[in-house]
Amino acid sequence: MAKKKEVTVQENKKFAEATIKDFEVILAPVVTEKTMHLQQSENKITVKVNSKSNKEEIKDAFESVFNVKVVDVHVMNVRPRKKRTGRYVGHVPGYKKAIITLSPDEDLNVLAQDAASND
Repeated sequence: MAKKKEVTVQENKKFAEATIKDFEVILAPVVTEKTMHLQQSENKITVKVNSKSNKEEIKDAFESVFNVKVVDVHVMNVRPRKKRTGRYVGHVPGYKKAIITLSPDEDLNVLAQDAASND
């Protein structure tokens, strides 16, 4: 009889490892008073994302990079604005923004983690 190969699974590894594509999807955090309030009160993180990415790609990338459970993702396009300096008119480029809701038992307070590691 031929023996079947046993597949071992690591139980402590909850999420897939982050790839280069994951870091191309999530570009930068959006830090304003409103986003900080959302983070503290409703456990929501706001980030700039690649303009060609969709909700599933954003969810998978965020889970693999930060090792947290994502409940919901809201995506919106921020329109470019005109910016005037004196008589010259320019513009601030638009971008795509995602508001990511984490599960209630997850915490991604980067400021608190940095303070704890410095102590």
